[in-house]
Amino acid sequence: MKLIDSLVSGLKATCAGFPDSRIGRVGNIATADFGLSAFAMFFMQSMSFLAFQRRIENARNRSNCQSLFGIGKIPSDNYIRTKLDEADPALLKPCFEQVERLLYEPEMREKFSCLGGRTLAAVDGTEYFCSQNLKCPNCSTRKRSNGAVESFHVMLTAVVVTPGHASVVPLYPEFIAPQDGAKKQDCERNAFRRWYAANGDRLRPLKMVYLGDDLYACQPTVAMLRAAGDDFIFTAKPTSHTFLYDFIDGAEPEVFEKVVRRGKQSETHRYRWFSDVPISGAKDATLVNWVCMETIDKTGKTKSTKAFVTSLQVTRDNVSEIVAAGRTRWKIENETFNVMKNNGYELEHNFGHGKKFLAATLVALNLLAFAWHNVLDILGSSWKAAREAVGKRTTFFQEMLTLTKFVVFPSWDVLFDAVVTADIPPELLQPHLLQPHKIE
Repeated sequence: MKLIDSLVSGLKATCAGFPDSRIGRVGNIATADFGLSAFAMFFMQSMSFLAFQRRIENARNRSNCQSLFGIGKIPSDNYIRTKLDEADPALLKPCFEQVERLLYEPEMREKFSCLGGRTLAAVDGTEYFCSQNLKCPNCSTRKRSNGAVESFHVMLTAVVVTPGHASVVPLYPEFIAPQDGAKKQDCERNAFRRWYAANGDRLRPLKMVYLGDDLYACQPTVAMLRAAGDDFIFTAKPTSHTFLYDFIDGAEPEVFEKVVRRGKQSETHRYRWFSDVPISGAKDATLVNWVCMETIDKTGKTKSTKAFVTSLQVTRDNVSEIVAAGRTRWKIENETFNVMKNNGYELEHNFGHGKKFLAATLVALNLLAFAWHNVLDILGSSWKAAREAVGKRTTFFQEMLTLTKFVVFPSWDVLFDAVVTADIPPELLQPHLLQPHKIE
């Protein structure tokens, strides 16, 4: 079975298990069709995709939703929102774990392995909904200086990254939301502890190294990771780690320098590090290794300074690779959140808020679509051929949308081949000859 068909099949089975209050009066729309329809919109990068397919379905009694996504009947947008409001996003975990298992494929290991076979996972939180009018039990709240109260949703996301490559693979997120019995609002650190408790053991065979900003470089987080035998590289700023910086002030660090050429210019990378320094002033403070890289231009001026704490042993042989790995944390901002907010995924758009789970379930489906796109860029042979034939990413999705707006394709391979050849098979222009590809 082709990779994309396998992914769709797994999603269909998962969506079929969503709660359905219509028991006894289900009608002609299967339970799975609600989740699959919402996902199809995100996957095809178009809020109009379902509307186009409904027109085709009404005219021909079939559509690309049926042949490509295994959807029996396309529900209305409002019906989709109503039914998905009942579905906890945690039900989608098997689909993310299916993507996660692909990280063991040789091509994925080759692309994402660094530091001697380790896998980097950057973690960070991002807001995906905010309103002064809409709210639900899962909303967090804040009061602005003008007195206005905002309700908002935030998720903590873990993304597999690697230096030198734009590809990323998001894992199942943890939602930052009011917790039962908690007096204070939920926060990013607590969300990471929950995420790690749920996923850390399962991910350990990938030899994870967790990357995070200064927020994660704290005693509870580093102690949790070290107790489980996992490693980390976290940003460490002087302003929030005064004890650590006072501790190393005046001491002689290990130093290593190398000259790096940038086109016709050259610069010096100066690495300094200390081993076994306390993360804080607490009596039981975890010992970490502090490492810093200064970029110095040819005049001797320091252009930038980056500092980290890590559990990895730092040596002259690996210091530059450790720093490169730590700096890769930015890929969760640039190649994940920025892409999803500005390049077609419309992460911050209100696709629907609901009263229970809708906002979180929709953003999880959106993140899953992004994950599929990234693994298909590496492992999907026919997908890659179509992407390479078109070139620009946005043009690729525009071409798929244009083709599926007028023609029903019996399978993904036929659609991708049409993108590559810029030609539609003649038999597809005769609808009565179409034999749809069946997705189990």
